[in-house]
Amino acid sequence: MKIVACYKCIKADPIGTNKDGTLDFSKSTLEIGKYDLAAVEAAMKVAAVADAKVTALTANGAVVSDTKMKKTILSRGPAEMVGVQDACLEDADSLTVAEVLKNAVEKMDDVGLVICGEGSGDMYARQVGSLMGAMLGWPTVNEVSAVEYLGDNTVKVERTLSDCTEVLTVALPAVLSVTSDIYSPRIPSMKDIIGAGKKPSTVWSLADVGYEYNAAASVVSVLAPEKAERKQIILEGASEENLDALAEYIKKAL
Repeated sequence: MKIVACYKCIKADPIGTNKDGTLDFSKSTLEIGKYDLAAVEAAMKVAAVADAKVTALTANGAVVSDTKMKKTILSRGPAEMVGVQDACLEDADSLTVAEVLKNAVEKMDDVGLVICGEGSGDMYARQVGSLMGAMLGWPTVNEVSAVEYLGDNTVKVERTLSDCTEVLTVALPAVLSVTSDIYSPRIPSMKDIIGAGKKPSTVWSLADVGYEYNAAASVVSVLAPEKAERKQIILEGASEENLDALAEYIKKAL
């Protein structure tokens, strides 16, 4: 069985703001989203019990071919990396990304489980995993805080909700979206980093996965909120009058 762990390379701090409100990424670095690292670690834990192979899967622009990013994800344990690369995927909406990843999964052999993070580290829309599962027609569970392979093509998952913890038995193949605290991502050793350079990586085009880009929505602009001047209102002491005043200020702000 093959387990697919989905991930996304994102632009990390420092992120600046230009005078026109656009974001300045000129000094930004690339990193794997922290939510995705939790998903990769969850995949590795399940694979160790299920005797499965983990494939790291991504869909993005030129960063898909970035050698450093390939080593970064492969040093976390996956046996191979597969990426779908096209410029249109850099700012693609969740529906587009989900469909591209779904097509990539269908192109692979013997995929029994797909694990995604709860959201990407930049947009955090929290939709891709659920959309992909629906497109595949597989059982799909989000907010997964624990996962255990039971054998016989089933996993037990836990969902920690506000008022209870759900325990579900899920038949494979399935798609899970895991919370960021499901596992602490491993820190690669020097041996892991060196070995990552020897692991196979494959880059597909949209045509390779049978996808024709025709997004229903596209990003027009991304602007930082205008800087607001502080009100400089200070309330000293926990008197009834101050508490009432604070409540009134909060109501107005909302």
